[in-house]
Amino acid sequence: MLQRRTFLAGGLSAAALAVTARTAAAAPGDSAYVMGYFTESPNRVADRYALHLAVSADGLNWTPLNQGNPVATPTAGTRGLRDPFILRKQTGGFVVLATDLTGTDFTRQNQYIHAWDSADLRSFTNYRRLKMHSMPTHTWAPEAFWDAARGQYGIIYSANSGGRDGIWVNYTTDFVTVSAPQLFFDPGFNVLDATVHVGSGANYLYYKSFSDGRLYGARSATLNPRGFTTYTAGVVSGGIEAPIVVKAHDRNEWWLWGDSFSPVNGELYAWRSGNVATDSWTPLTKAQYTQPLNAKHPTICGITATEHANLISRWGAPTWNRIKSHNHPDHLVRHADNAARIDPYPFDPYQDSLWQLVPGLAASSGVSFRSVNFPDRYLRHSGYVVGLAADDGSAAFAADATFHRVAGLADGSRASFRSHNFPDRHLRHANHLLRIDPVSTATDRADATFHVGY
Repeated sequence: MLQRRTFLAGGLSAAALAVTARTAAAAPGDSAYVMGYFTESPNRVADRYALHLAVSADGLNWTPLNQGNPVATPTAGTRGLRDPFILRKQTGGFVVLATDLTGTDFTRQNQYIHAWDSADLRSFTNYRRLKMHSMPTHTWAPEAFWDAARGQYGIIYSANSGGRDGIWVNYTTDFVTVSAPQLFFDPGFNVLDATVHVGSGANYLYYKSFSDGRLYGARSATLNPRGFTTYTAGVVSGGIEAPIVVKAHDRNEWWLWGDSFSPVNGELYAWRSGNVATDSWTPLTKAQYTQPLNAKHPTICGITATEHANLISRWGAPTWNRIKSHNHPDHLVRHADNAARIDPYPFDPYQDSLWQLVPGLAASSGVSFRSVNFPDRYLRHSGYVVGLAADDGSAAFAADATFHRVAGLADGSRASFRSHNFPDRHLRHANHLLRIDPVSTATDRADATFHVGY
């Protein structure tokens, strides 16, 4: 329901003044990060239009929670969500907002967004839908920010009015009732997916431009509607959208994330800057970050070390791993038609890249790689070529399927895997296929080094 508030002297309502007085109660997320997202994959195998969570200690490498399954699903509207957003409220706890849309029918009109409250992201309560406007259009990618000058939160979203997509805003103190909508950002051409970072000296709004497909940044000394001016030249990597801007907790470093939908769907890209006030974004390589499996249009929120630990305790880390090539960091170890190989992420079936590293079949001090989607099959070598095969219970199979994890031959912070029964050979890729070979050159060492993560 739309609601106009009666304002007191100074421009703040009684409810807003009460919120302002409690601002000090807000706990900063100063040690780790939580990501919210929905999932899709290139051939739609992973399409799940519900809230997923992942956590990270460094803001770049992510641990999916709940085995990569949803933690909350809408029960009204389209009963699905896209574009979730997590905000720590001034009074403590969190609010979660999301687009009310399941699937990919982007012609569908909807004036509502989803909303939940959460004390700690371990449970979600007070599910509701908020009506943001009455225009015959969509309400996409809602986000929110605290406007201290108003003593209110601004909820921004993408909507089309007069034939052009712009960013609109409604104000609220409680995420239950909202003000009438106002046009917040309109540079004169179609824009989508705005995100706001509130700073001490300047505020930043990043958006996707339809005019050239790039992600741009705008800034303003205030958070007033129509006050932002573009200051960057834009970044792009394929078909990109959904920018989010995150600051490192412990240093003057910023990350700009974008969600790629073309040429493949389900891939995140990231850039870094040492100063968000300047136009100086540099792309990160896949060696520098690892996205959650199949994550789409994410949100990132700072959390405390205790919250990080509590989220893992509540939802659990995956029982599987993904294994990334060291010298081809956009490639993952997978099986395809029982051949073991590395292929560029993302792909379907995505389950082909999920592995359980179990105690070695021939020696518990080693490891064996058991397939998640074919749990009776393991990686084993035969004629030095590695493939996926069913365990026949023999000692020969156990030895062929056992490896010993050692420090990465090309990078000691990574991992290499020495064959159990051919200890002069290591697992490596060659022409994208996995095999065991002697390692002597720098290329060999790079081919035989992997990052084991999620």
